[in-house]
Amino acid sequence: MSEEILADPAIPGETRPRLAFASDTVELLHALWDRHGPLMFHQSGGCCDGSSPMCYPLGDFIIGGADVQLGTVDLGPAPGDLSGAHRTVPFYMSAEQFEYWKHTFLTIDVVDGRGSGFSVEAPEGKRFLTRSRLMDG
Repeated sequence: MSEEILADPAIPGETRPRLAFASDTVELLHALWDRHGPLMFHQSGGCCDGSSPMCYPLGDFIIGGADVQLGTVDLGPAPGDLSGAHRTVPFYMSAEQFEYWKHTFLTIDVVDGRGSGFSVEAPEGKRFLTRSRLMDG
C-alpha cells in the first residue's frame, strides 16, 4: 500500500486521527477536484456500493444529524499551484456505520475497477476502497 496522508480529527474530544488517504487517492482527488471543484466523502454502510466510500462535489450530498464527520484530509496545494492554497476534503460516515467501525482506523485507497455511478471517480475506471485496521489502544 502507498504512503498515507493523515486526516485532522473532527470528532469532538478526539486528538488522534482515525482516517487517512493513500497517496494514490490524493493524486486522483487532485484530478477530480480540477474537474468538479471542492470534494467531500460519505460512507453509509449500506449494501452493495453503499458500503464503499463515495466522493461527491462538496454540497451535492446532504449531511444530516445521522452522519458523523470522522476527519478532514488536507491534500495540500494543487500540483503546480504556487499560491499555497490547500485543498481540504471532509469525510463523513453514517452514525449507524460508525458504531460498528468506531474502533477502526480507515485508509481510503483507490483501485482499478468500476464503482458506483454516483461517485465522481466512476468514469475514471477507478473506485475508492476503505481499508480498515484496529486502532492502537
